[in-house]
Amino acid sequence: MEISNTYPIGTVGQKWGDEEKAQWLAQQKIQRSYQEEVVTKIDALRDRFDVSQYGALSYNPEKYPLYVIKSRNWDNSKPTALVTGGVHGYETSGVHGALLFADGEAEKYTEHFNIVIAPCVSPWGYEVINRWNPQAVDPNRSFFEDSPSEEAANLMAMVKDLGCDILVHVDLHETTDSDETEFRRARAARDGIDHFEEMIPDGFYTVGDTENPQPELQKAVIDSVRKVTHIAPPDASGKIIGSPITQEGVINYPLKKLSLCNGLSDCQYGTTTEVYPDSDKVTDEECNVAQVAAVTGALDYVIKQL
Repeated sequence: MEISNTYPIGTVGQKWGDEEKAQWLAQQKIQRSYQEEVVTKIDALRDRFDVSQYGALSYNPEKYPLYVIKSRNWDNSKPTALVTGGVHGYETSGVHGALLFADGEAEKYTEHFNIVIAPCVSPWGYEVINRWNPQAVDPNRSFFEDSPSEEAANLMAMVKDLGCDILVHVDLHETTDSDETEFRRARAARDGIDHFEEMIPDGFYTVGDTENPQPELQKAVIDSVRKVTHIAPPDASGKIIGSPITQEGVINYPLKKLSLCNGLSDCQYGTTTEVYPDSDKVTDEECNVAQVAAVTGALDYVIKQL
């Protein structure tokens, strides 16, 4: 690994203050439309699902309402399955994979589960294609009480308001080339630390919970996704993004300690997906389908355990 501190904002070794964060925010530009690309697809599901607004981002409440899609005929005797996408708004297949699952597959699982889908947790991040929110806060490190991220706080409140335990949670993400070229460098600059260059894995992988790894669940997800796209190999040291693999295409993180989305509940079965959209081996649509395969692979596995 090489150390690199090249980032156009801030002073090397010093954390950003309000001035640097404002400078960063001024560089963010709207590049696509949440309303046109996401909300229209959510609205198209209203004849088959219960769609409700669970909040709005204060940056622009009318432009950034937050929606949850729930299966109809809620049955408290059934376990609940949660699917989240767009916690990092720039991770496109997380959003559109969640919507594709809702449109094409979710109803098939309502015999066994109450289905809850939050397809775009960070709509401002979706529009500017960024990992952070306007305060330079990463929502996916902010799932804790008194969160500094509106995106995380709204999602946690929605899940709490369900009034039930979550049995399975699939959180849909991507690892992109821009993680290395932009976002990790920005994080190091923001935090006043060194940036160590890392290899971006070429392929799909999952992140399990160090405290509750559920290896058979992870394997089921990997086996389902490999029918759609390739699985990421480890680097020469047997790691993926700096963490040792526990089996093909699987690493573990301490989810609650890191305040990650997949640690927001005490679900028995949890996995975080990581699609690689920059590979020349896949199309955007295949990335979306891979996310659907991850969700169905997880749910099919859990059904066998019920």
